Amino acid sequence: MSVLEPTLLLCVFGFFSSLRPSEPFLTAFLLGPDHNLTEEQPLRRRKQTVLARPPSPQQQTVLSVGVWQALPQQQDKDQQTQKQVVNEIYPVWTYSYLALLLPVFLATDYLCYKPVLVLQATSLVVTYVILLKARGLPAMQLLEFFFGLATASEVAYYSYIYSVVEPAHYQKVTGYCRSVTLFGSAAGSLTGQLLLSLAKVRLVHLVIITLASSAVAFVAPWFLPMPKRSLFFHMGAGEGGPRSSSKALLEKDSERELPLNGVTTISSSSETGSQGSGFVKVLRILFDDFLQCYRSGPLLAWSLWWALATCGYFQVVNYAQALWENVRPSQDYEIYNGYVETLSTLLGALAALLVGCLPLSWTQWGELALCVLSLLMAVCVFVMDTVRNIWMCYASYIFFRATYMLLITMATYQIAASLSMQRYALVFGVNTFMALLLQSLLTVVVVDSAGLGLDVFTQFLIYGCYFAVISLVFLLAGVCKLASRRRCRQGGADSPETDSPSTQDASSTR
Repeated sequence: MSVLEPTLLLCVFGFFSSLRPSEPFLTAFLLGPDHNLTEEQPLRRRKQTVLARPPSPQQQTVLSVGVWQALPQQQDKDQQTQKQVVNEIYPVWTYSYLALLLPVFLATDYLCYKPVLVLQATSLVVTYVILLKARGLPAMQLLEFFFGLATASEVAYYSYIYSVVEPAHYQKVTGYCRSVTLFGSAAGSLTGQLLLSLAKVRLVHLVIITLASSAVAFVAPWFLPMPKRSLFFHMGAGEGGPRSSSKALLEKDSERELPLNGVTTISSSSETGSQGSGFVKVLRILFDDFLQCYRSGPLLAWSLWWALATCGYFQVVNYAQALWENVRPSQDYEIYNGYVETLSTLLGALAALLVGCLPLSWTQWGELALCVLSLLMAVCVFVMDTVRNIWMCYASYIFFRATYMLLITMATYQIAASLSMQRYALVFGVNTFMALLLQSLLTVVVVDSAGLGLDVFTQFLIYGCYFAVISLVFLLAGVCKLASRRRCRQGGADSPETDSPSTQDASSTR
């Protein structure tokens, strides 16, 4: 099969599904006059209607009193609407993503990727149709469910290409598929900001453009060739089931050193004698691989940071717009969320590309590097929460995302460098699931109205403390690791000295 056709179609899908001009302005759209959750006409429009004709002095007095009385009511209504968006609508995405991740992960492999790609494209179209046409709290919660389904289905996009091209092309096509989504995301954010700032379009028009882009993305997966093999459930002919297809890679796993300490290795699981690839058998193999992988201390350390940091990253990114809306309301000022998202995406991609050029031994200093950079992320979150200046918020957000992209790229490399494709998919899925589980717990306690339902500033204070705790954990791990290595070196240096007297005594006895 030609590499060009599926790669091109997949890149078209990835670009247009990521091209979302309305994404940086979602919170402003939900809180603004174009999409009022309560279906009530905003006070600002009512005032314009009343003031269409010049009032008499007596009417002016009555009108002034009425407006001043209505202003506190409007402020209360705006706060209630924001509380609905932050505490009742956005958490649904987290819960949906968590609940759907494991079933979609298994279904993706069992159905050979393409049907799940179509499901992802359909979910995106449904999401933006609901956003454009529907009103009310239940409709927006349904929207978040479909967006969670689309997000969970992204695993099909990132794994489809490996089932239709040869391993020699893996690195090249992976670079194409990942870079085109980053480019699409940056182009969408920049397009939305330019249309909003220069063309003065309404936010609802950005939603229409995003829906059109999702409709274009919906077409591409239908023309993709249907794979005949997958990582776990459907192995190619002569491959001998889920195990033997990666036998050579797994043998390399048992010989290859893991990056963090260069000592611990992963041994492959015992091969299964039977030839079937039934559902129960695949689950048993996955469980055996899970136990084998996470017995490695270095892999466990990087996976721990992955899960903890991704949880906090999702929370900060999901609620950053709500924080900015409180600092600089979009109804009163011009906002620049699109520029910020574009710059943070491009800077994060640059950091990911340059991570291999850093003059740092991640094997020796990995934990301490995670400690320092996690502390930097904590500082960025604290600045966003306490300074209350929109430009400082924007700058901190950009540095926060770039730092995370740098570290998650390094974590991905450190984990993937010692694993086969099957085991990497498993570890990636487990780490993401744990991150979502932690995020759901944090959302239930901190964000959800069923829990504490805290305001967004208090939430970000907690997120800053959360990253500070992550930094402290890896500081302790790094110090313990260095102390252990120092004791080992001292023990190695002392052993000749302790042996020499006994040797001398023996010779004198003779």
